[in-house]
Amino acid sequence: MPIVKELKQHKLLLDTHVWIWMAGGNPVLSPRARKAIERAKEREHLFISPISIWEISKLVERKKITVEMDLADWLKQWIELPGIITADFSFQVALLSNRLPGIVHGDPADRILIATAYEESAVLVTADEKILKYGEDHFISVYDPT
Repeated sequence: MPIVKELKQHKLLLDTHVWIWMAGGNPVLSPRARKAIERAKEREHLFISPISIWEISKLVERKKITVEMDLADWLKQWIELPGIITADFSFQVALLSNRLPGIVHGDPADRILIATAYEESAVLVTADEKILKYGEDHFISVYDPT
């Protein structure tokens, strides 16, 4: 499970910032990545973690980002799009997030994302350098969408 260079039929889990970039049409997200994310959505292989919902809520609360409508409506709009699956925050994810092998990112939300990617057998789509580095150890597959 290495760093993935090209996304094909993979299940994908979006890191919070990638979801924000996708929703906002941010050009930092490469056209190739955007296309792969859309393909995953069409195949119902696109996952969002509940921790990303929490992170976005905190970002809006702290006025780090804004959304064009009520936050609950914005989140619901995205979560209910055909092809998007809300990943489970299961017992296994909760436990694994504190038992990840190797040198792991200290941010609890990122640990939950890593554990979720592992449990879902999904590629974690992220530009987070610490998570990408962690992916080099082959515990999870990661993809840099920039």
